[in-house]
This record gives sequence, C-alpha cells and structure tokens, in this order.
Amino acid sequence: MEARLNPLGGSVATKVVKHFIAANKAIAESTLPATTQELVKIRASQINGCGFCTDMHTKDAAHAGETSVRLNLVATWREATVFTDAERAALELAEQGTRIADAAGGVTDEVWANAAKYYDEEQLAALVAGIALINAFNRVNVIIQQPAGDYQPGQFS
Repeated sequence: MEARLNPLGGSVATKVVKHFIAANKAIAESTLPATTQELVKIRASQINGCGFCTDMHTKDAAHAGETSVRLNLVATWREATVFTDAERAALELAEQGTRIADAAGGVTDEVWANAAKYYDEEQLAALVAGIALINAFNRVNVIIQQPAGDYQPGQFS
C-alpha cells in the first residue's frame, strides 16, 4: 500500500507539515503532561480512523513507558479503571472536540468545566491546540491514505 501523496514531497505540503511540526513542538514543550498529550492523540486518531497516527502515538507512548493495558483501553476509557480523573476529562474534551460535526454546539460547558478543574489556562490552551492539531494530522493522513504499521518510535524527532 502506498500513500496517494507524499506529504513531504512538494513545496506546499512540506511548508504546511513544517508548520504542523512547529505547532506540535510548542504543545510538547507545554506543562500539559506528555502522557495526557499522547492519550488524546491516540483517542482522536481512533475516532478519525487514522491508522498512521494511531500506530505512531501508541508506539511513542509505549516507548515512553506507557503500559499496554492503558494503551489497549484508550478506546474504552469510560469503562476502564486505569485512567485518572484528569485524563478522563482530557479524553472527553478530545472526543467532543473531534466529533464537532456530530453534536450541535460542539464541546459542552460541562465538559469544558470538568477539564478546567484539572488543567490551568496554559494547559487548556495546549490541550485545545493538541486536539485541533491531531485532527488536522489525521485528516491529512486519512485523505492521502498514509499506510500504518511501519512507524518507529522517535522517527520524526
């Protein structure tokens, strides 16, 4: 299987991806816990059916020490006992932020208030930006049918 387009092959694509990567770096350098960042990326990627990003972020999280139990339960986080209340709030925000088209009104005030109980303004900004960015990456990869399975942890570092 080959992607329809090389996202690093043309001048426009390369410029856009470089900006995505720069934005991702700013989020990674925030005080939002790295574990939370990865969980949110994984959940949004699962919802969007992005195999490449799901592969990438589960492998990066495992490489950083995340357990297989937690990685295997991200898709069913509501029923799992292995996530903190703060992680649950971030996962719910990620789900509603990813499924904007499915729910009139977008993210509910209740979900926002719950996330705000656990994260300060800078962390919330990083969380919102991270959700938006992973959704953008997902859409690019789904549209171009970027194949999944060959990613190596830290490949793009």
